[in-house]
Amino acid sequence: MTLEELKSGKMLLMDKPLNWTSFDVVNKIRYSILKKYNLKKFKVGHAGTLDPLATGLLIICLGKATKSIEEYQALEKEYTGIITLGATTPSYDLETEIDQNFPTNHVTEDLIYKTAQAFIGKSWQSPPIYSAIKKNGKKLYEHARKGEHVEIKKRPIEIFEFEIKQINLPKVSFRAKVSKGTYIRSLAYDFGKKLDSGGYLSELRRTKIGNFDVNNAIQIRDWLDEIEKY
Repeated sequence: MTLEELKSGKMLLMDKPLNWTSFDVVNKIRYSILKKYNLKKFKVGHAGTLDPLATGLLIICLGKATKSIEEYQALEKEYTGIITLGATTPSYDLETEIDQNFPTNHVTEDLIYKTAQAFIGKSWQSPPIYSAIKKNGKKLYEHARKGEHVEIKKRPIEIFEFEIKQINLPKVSFRAKVSKGTYIRSLAYDFGKKLDSGGYLSELRRTKIGNFDVNNAIQIRDWLDEIEKY
């Protein structure tokens, strides 16, 4: 691919690795382009953050394609993952340590399936305190790490599908199709709360964004190998 082709706009489907931030991926791709073509700047952006502990589909926009980022961000998203019942964490996932434990002996498979169905539809969701949403000029996770209490406004979301794939208590495997702005970590926390058992997200993979599928995505290594060919 030529520099002109990149500047004119290119969209990449990337499979984000575990423990990388979305910006790590953006920065790695940007650096590879700057180095390859001896540039000082080049536009690269992503269309929807994935947490470091999540893997899966990340849309990366290059050059003029960055103008389409908002369009991609508005698309529905699909995830697979695991909710671990019986405990909660402040971040609603494994980023922080367990802060409370709860009994799960009352949780039946039938209750799990019925509770999942109750989440389908439109609702209002509280984002996790450990998130990048800004409040008073600072990201929420910055407030959280300092122990500062801030009021978080609920957001309108829609859960189109919430399918329980496997139950092996305390772990519950699921697939969810959701609207823009839905936090799966919050879904895991709310799910555990509704079961009166507590819950946190212990595994997450984004499989689809709109009609784009992670099965068609490439690894970072693939991109680096490809750009070196030119």
